[in-house]
Amino acid sequence: MANKSVDCGGMETRMTPQRLRSTSTWLLGQATTHAHRLVTDALGAVGARRYHYSLMAALEEFGPASQADLGRRGGLDRSDVVATVNELADRGFVERRPDPADRRRNIVNITPSGEAHLRHLDQVLGQAQDALLAPLSAAEREELARMLNAVLKHHG
Repeated sequence: MANKSVDCGGMETRMTPQRLRSTSTWLLGQATTHAHRLVTDALGAVGARRYHYSLMAALEEFGPASQADLGRRGGLDRSDVVATVNELADRGFVERRPDPADRRRNIVNITPSGEAHLRHLDQVLGQAQDALLAPLSAAEREELARMLNAVLKHHG
């Protein structure tokens, strides 16, 4: 059998079996690799990380929260939340105050500067999304998002 060369998003892969290229799980994995690289590079170019975006998005959408709640909402490990809150607080993007109901806990709130930074990160991530999904029309992008949400909802 002759060697086949398959173009997977600008990355040539040698000898990728058709049985892999026809499975959604393999395709999602490959797309995830490209998405992760694009997002990491885009956020890194403006001195941010995915954890920064996740935490500030949760604060902006749901309001002030304990660090434990932020971890659950943003899908972050507890130790990563502490480090991320420290980084964002040092930059003036979030404030941390003792919880009046339980002085052992901190309540974190996004600052006006953090809200402005989050809007900037929205634009940066939008450009990364555009780069990843460039071959798809607007309708196809919406359909892809709808289908992926259906899969994620099914799996809880």
